[in-house]
Amino acid sequence: MHLTLQMSKGKVQIFDTTLRDGEQVPGCKLDTRNKLIIAERLDELGVDVLEAGFPISSPGDFDSVVKISQLIKNARVCGLTRAVKKDIEVAAEALKGAKKSRIHTGIGTSDAHIQYKFNSNREAIMERAISAVSYAKSFVEDVEFYAEDAGRTDNEYLARVCEAVIKAGATVLNIPDTTGYCLPEEYGAKIKYLKENVKGIDKAILSCHCHNDLGLATANSIAGVINGARQIECTINGIGERAGNTSLEEVVMIMRQHPDLNLDTNINSKLLYSTSLLVSESMGMPVQPNKAVVGANAFAHSSGIHQDGVIKKRETYEIMDPHDVGVTQSAIVLTARSGRAALAYRAKNIGFELDKLQLDKVYTEFLKVADLQKEVNDEDIPKIIEACGL
Repeated sequence: MHLTLQMSKGKVQIFDTTLRDGEQVPGCKLDTRNKLIIAERLDELGVDVLEAGFPISSPGDFDSVVKISQLIKNARVCGLTRAVKKDIEVAAEALKGAKKSRIHTGIGTSDAHIQYKFNSNREAIMERAISAVSYAKSFVEDVEFYAEDAGRTDNEYLARVCEAVIKAGATVLNIPDTTGYCLPEEYGAKIKYLKENVKGIDKAILSCHCHNDLGLATANSIAGVINGARQIECTINGIGERAGNTSLEEVVMIMRQHPDLNLDTNINSKLLYSTSLLVSESMGMPVQPNKAVVGANAFAHSSGIHQDGVIKKRETYEIMDPHDVGVTQSAIVLTARSGRAALAYRAKNIGFELDKLQLDKVYTEFLKVADLQKEVNDEDIPKIIEACGL
């Protein structure tokens, strides 16, 4: 008997912050009822950690975190705080009903934040970080520390802060690219530096929290996990402050489509599309049609060359099976750019089998109609066929 030994995949935890960082988008405020609906879906989706809110920020947010804590069955529920005792006390109170809880506390570590935001110095900031983590640890076992603006923080100082907070009890180290400034190579190198230079790093999980100001949030997060991070902080549809956060659906499918990375998550990808729609509708935030993985055009083809390839074999122009993300099927969209194969395919789908001569005739008429309107729909096809006397 031959035993095949497979290297086990590295597990990357998905930390969803749709209801905290995602909800900070202007005009996208959710009430508690909608937050509970989304939270329940995120739990079903398979997120490992659900950041439910910033409890001290408002009575409404506190109430939402309390109710989400009581509702969630599988995910760890997390509450955000500043490095302030009262924040930590309020978060601990809000999280009391959770089966598994985490306090997420931290402070800015870049020289810009230390000087201009806190009017302080590096050593004083380190003391505040240690104190916050120690205090949070007195309430919960699982404490995540965020080094805000870590992307622009000197690596040597960042490593010292990480070492100190691990000693104080931090179980997760969040390394945010708060301003979305880093390049993937730079962010990956930062994670690698911390893996190699922080004493006790084996006692904590490194986490990527990347913003999308330059469109690099997903790339930076993937660079982070390639270099040893084992948690990605992200949101459905990539919603969030300014240009948004890392997109949950993108990082999940990148790892799934690249088995050579040997990384995966617990996410049930078949629920991605419906979850995207739920969040979009609840927040009144439309998803751009060309959005990767969940956009309306992600599996739509209008170019004749592409359509012909997809009809013959889907993989010629699609690297993902639409079913894997919960989309029913690829869309063959009829436009003036479409070819005969696409027209024949759509006609057959509604009951018209056209031979080659008929198709040539119908295609000529089809192009006239397609030039006059953006898209030719199923209801237009019988009229076009009728106009050809068929």
